[in-house]
Amino acid sequence: MRFIAFISAFCWVAAFGQVKNSSNLVQYVKPIIGTEKMGHTFPGATVPFGAVQLSPETDTIPYEMNGKYNKDVYKYCAGYQYDDPTIVGFSHTHFSGTGHSDLGDFLIMPTTGKLQLNPGTENNPGSGYRSAFSHANEVAEANYYKVKLDDHNILAELTTTTRTGFHQYTFPKSDEAHIIFDLMAGIYNYDDKNVWTFVRVENDTLVTGFRQTYGWARTRTVYFAMSFSKPFTQYGMKDYSKGQVYRGFWRKFDQTKNFPDLAGRQMRMYFDFKTEDQEKVKIKFALSPVSTRNALENMRAEIPHWDFDRVKREGQEEWNKELSKITVKAGGREELINFYTAMYHAAIMPTVYMDVNGEYKGLDQNVHKADGFTNYTSLSLWDTFRAFHPYLNIVNPSRNADIVSSMLAHYDQSALKMLPIWSHYANDNWCMSGYHSVSVIADAIIKGNWKGDAQRALEACVTTARHRSYEGIGDYIDKGYIPADKNGTSVSSTLEYAYDDWCIAQLAKKLNRQDIYEEFIKRSGNWKNVYDASIGFMRPKMSDGTFKKEFDVLKTDGQGFIEGNTWNFSLYVPHDPEQMISLMGGKKKFVPHLDSLFTMHLPDEFFAETEDITREGIIGNYVHGNEPSHHVAYLYNWTDQPWKTQERVRMILKKQYHNGPAGLGGNDDCGQMSAWYIFSSLGFYPVAPASDRYWLGSPSVKSAVVSLENGKTFTVEAMDQSDKNVYVKKVLLNGKALDRRFITNEEIMGGGKLTFFMSPKAK
Repeated sequence: MRFIAFISAFCWVAAFGQVKNSSNLVQYVKPIIGTEKMGHTFPGATVPFGAVQLSPETDTIPYEMNGKYNKDVYKYCAGYQYDDPTIVGFSHTHFSGTGHSDLGDFLIMPTTGKLQLNPGTENNPGSGYRSAFSHANEVAEANYYKVKLDDHNILAELTTTTRTGFHQYTFPKSDEAHIIFDLMAGIYNYDDKNVWTFVRVENDTLVTGFRQTYGWARTRTVYFAMSFSKPFTQYGMKDYSKGQVYRGFWRKFDQTKNFPDLAGRQMRMYFDFKTEDQEKVKIKFALSPVSTRNALENMRAEIPHWDFDRVKREGQEEWNKELSKITVKAGGREELINFYTAMYHAAIMPTVYMDVNGEYKGLDQNVHKADGFTNYTSLSLWDTFRAFHPYLNIVNPSRNADIVSSMLAHYDQSALKMLPIWSHYANDNWCMSGYHSVSVIADAIIKGNWKGDAQRALEACVTTARHRSYEGIGDYIDKGYIPADKNGTSVSSTLEYAYDDWCIAQLAKKLNRQDIYEEFIKRSGNWKNVYDASIGFMRPKMSDGTFKKEFDVLKTDGQGFIEGNTWNFSLYVPHDPEQMISLMGGKKKFVPHLDSLFTMHLPDEFFAETEDITREGIIGNYVHGNEPSHHVAYLYNWTDQPWKTQERVRMILKKQYHNGPAGLGGNDDCGQMSAWYIFSSLGFYPVAPASDRYWLGSPSVKSAVVSLENGKTFTVEAMDQSDKNVYVKKVLLNGKALDRRFITNEEIMGGGKLTFFMSPKAK
């Protein structure tokens, strides 16, 4: 991915990259990123964890062509590709850095001239309502996006509150000014994705309705209320539905023009205006998971006025508050931009999923009310359990506690009685493997950040982990591994279950549930059952207990792993690195093996079939762009050469994160890539969440002050830090020498100071 510097020219940074004005940290944030292959983080407007994520779409690529998956659609996971020359409109819901997608709801496009309801094509933009644009006329900031739509001579500006998007369009003088409202558009779109759409034109400035889709979320309904700042002169609709045999008796009416009660599967609408030169037409667009009444209530509560600049300013104040939780002094401007853009990415998702009155739709499709917590959705847990949630446990523990409460509400509403795998708008999309909710829950409770019924939480974890019909769990329980002839990700799932089971054991231990502890600590050793000592790697095992004969250690596809080969996944025993190293031949054999991971060459053929990784996301055969390897550089801490952790971490920070082209080496995955950057920049990392330990690396900042929610501060200082001085001579904790390679959660949350003394020589 790319960080593109549109606002960085306005940064005020001292010679050594010290923040001079912590009340204006948004100046260091660069929302626009993308690459030729991965345009997965949207550049538009949102407040921290906002339900509305209002952003431009640069094309309308279909999910399938001629009945087959269209690989080009993967570029549009977030709707925006930096290299595209046109914009088709602005929609209100997006994912940030995911490897699959959905959303892109309620696309709005302002136009002038002849009315066109088709978006047209990139090769022939004049055939539709899309417009050419130039990056020279584009600005992206935290909670603000601006672009000139060249073909229509319209300046588009976007900002948001938590549940309401605010559009401001500056028109030329025109008797043919239009607002196109495309209810067909979406991300990862196909003909059958729209299940049903309803629109009610309440009056000449207010429109309400809902849209139900079948996509990554199987049953997803989003309600809206749209208010215009001036009355439209007329409006209309075209229904593009195909093959709809029964149309009822609504045909008595002409529903195409000025008809207030509309419904269909594939609709586009238009609203006409007459505008003076430089006249601003504004739109407030609120969302609700429950009803149009709630959407309107959200709008009136959050934006009871038409002051666009006020909403922008208040949203950026929210961002400054979020970003100011860590104040850093870095080596220069680029490091500051990297750091605060990472913090920005780590506060986009998950998203608030409830109305201002506390109501939300549950998995049972009934209306619930969040009691004493904020309900969240869009939990990409396979990614975020690793570092993102541990990061929240330090900088934002009350929010992470609300996320835990949201996961337990999900469990209560689940017909399957399972915690979320990938929570998505009153659905579980079941994406990826493991049951990593248990890691997040155990980590929060063990660290004292969730104050609910811990025994109930443990029961939810155990019930999920005993669900025999889910992705090989029955065989995993019976055999101690998942057979390769029954499951395509048999090895990686076995490894991930083993770690999750260790988390359950740690929670049970804390709660004095010895029976559960013994069951799950035994299960946590199942990783050994897929280790083939004859080759020194994890390997698929068949139902009869033999290892799969055809096996390639460099290949990912068809080898029993997901998003990684066995070189990377064989190191995935974060809960027991010491025993893993012993099984692999001890420290003397393990160190050169780990060295080889970083120094060998992985030919292109071995990741060609993996669409979310390019060469930029790989160092040797170490695949940083996919998360299973994120703890690997820290494994040298369990050997006699911990200085190699320091060296590798600093190398990864330099090679995988920057604000030029390909600024991220893989999908940000809802903040996980960014959380790795934040932790590693500070000099420590949570190798095994649900442990209280953070393992030391090599800080890339000169200093950082973490403002904790409990009112204390934790300071990191790196003496003599530079690009050459990547090695740690000694570490002091509160002025006393630290004789171990980790610090504890209690030491961080108690406040104090961690001082690294840096050197150009390994120790």
